Amino acid sequence: MTIRSLWVPGALALLAVLAFVAATRPSAMPRTSTAAPTPVAATNYQSGDTAPDFSLRTLDGGSVHLSDYRGQVVLLNFWAKWCAPCRVEMPWLVEFDRQYRAQGLQIVGVNLDDTGTSYDSIAAFARERGVTYPILLGNSTVADAYGGVRFMPETFFIAPDGKILSSSYGITTREEFQKNIDDALGKANH
Repeated sequence: MTIRSLWVPGALALLAVLAFVAATRPSAMPRTSTAAPTPVAATNYQSGDTAPDFSLRTLDGGSVHLSDYRGQVVLLNFWAKWCAPCRVEMPWLVEFDRQYRAQGLQIVGVNLDDTGTSYDSIAAFARERGVTYPILLGNSTVADAYGGVRFMPETFFIAPDGKILSSSYGITTREEFQKNIDDALGKANH
């Protein structure tokens, strides 16, 4: 047996163990708002804190501020092309965009691929997946403003007044995602 023939199965086994540990540790579970303030993701934010504003480039060269979406519930999703869980979530987000946009949900994707990744490849990636919601080109400043975005995907649910309602990081279930969207829209309509 060669080292090469042992490396691939060993690497796959290590990835499986790491995925299991990440999925089962309590800090990887999606966090949702409760009556008492709860920490949001891996940041120092509390539910009810104002989401940090930013200005980022769009794939077509324009720019968007988070504050442009005041008055809407925002699902702010940090992702990268190399992130396998992000690839799982993206079709859900496309479906949720179609389902909830008329109800006041604005999904915004913030791509955090390496700086060497071309805009064209990010745009092609999104186009191949049928993404119709805005994709913005993130940077370390925005990632740092949101606590470093240490785990992807990382999603923030933001109220129409710009306050953070809840967040989740790492892969979650489609049902949990939908519950968080329903909760955010419900809070916005009361």
